[in-house]
Amino acid sequence: MTGLCTMKYLCQAARNESRYAKRFFGTLLPQTAQKWLFSPFWIVVPDPRKSAVFGLTQPYCTDEKSHAQPKSKAAFGSVGRRIPYRILHVINQDGESLGNMHRAEALRLMDQHGLKLVLLRENVEPPVYRLMTGQQIHEEQLKRAEKKKASPKQGVVQKELSFSSAIAKNDLETKTKQIAQWIEKRHHVKVTIRQAKGSSTDMFMLFDQILETVSEKATYLSKPKVAREGVSTCVFRHMSDKELKEHQKMAIKKNNTVKKDENEDLKSNELHQ
Repeated sequence: MTGLCTMKYLCQAARNESRYAKRFFGTLLPQTAQKWLFSPFWIVVPDPRKSAVFGLTQPYCTDEKSHAQPKSKAAFGSVGRRIPYRILHVINQDGESLGNMHRAEALRLMDQHGLKLVLLRENVEPPVYRLMTGQQIHEEQLKRAEKKKASPKQGVVQKELSFSSAIAKNDLETKTKQIAQWIEKRHHVKVTIRQAKGSSTDMFMLFDQILETVSEKATYLSKPKVAREGVSTCVFRHMSDKELKEHQKMAIKKNNTVKKDENEDLKSNELHQ
């Protein structure tokens, strides 16, 4: 009889300890206001049916920011009809502000004019959207891709050189040598040419002339384009190993063709003599 009573009390104590452990680890911790971080550890939970049960507790942290994932930047394009914001600042297809309006009104304008809504700035209040045609979206995507392509990558040094279209021949040769030295170090080189007053020199021809001089190792990263009125720019870069091999193959093939033509011309001259 004494043994049965002792067993009963032991089982009751085990259940109480189990309940208190659950209350402590399941209720007390979430309610604490401070940010604690517990490493994984083993605890023993008494169980009336078994001698001991081992359980692994999970790390707990009340700091929600530690679990937050960085928000990826959305690609530029139409957002369709899925707009999470109630109030928007809308710009029309001509770039004019239409003011703040409810998203339902913005969708009505989109449907009425057969346009698409594009998110321009999200981190403002209210977010800025623009009504654009499909052609406008495509052109803007090309501009952004070209800008991203022209921007130097992390770890790549970009040098800059600027001169007038009326540059003297000797000065142009000096600057071309400087470009070649930078290219040899695998730097990107941004060249800006300003159209001189009274000069009829084609700036794009100057770019091609520079490239022809350094063509054995360099190519365009960003092809020549008009940056603004009277100013054109381009970016040169060193060829990749694959591009260098292809360039060398083309050069050898071209030289063989030239030699073959010269030999045929010599034979033809001998026959005529």
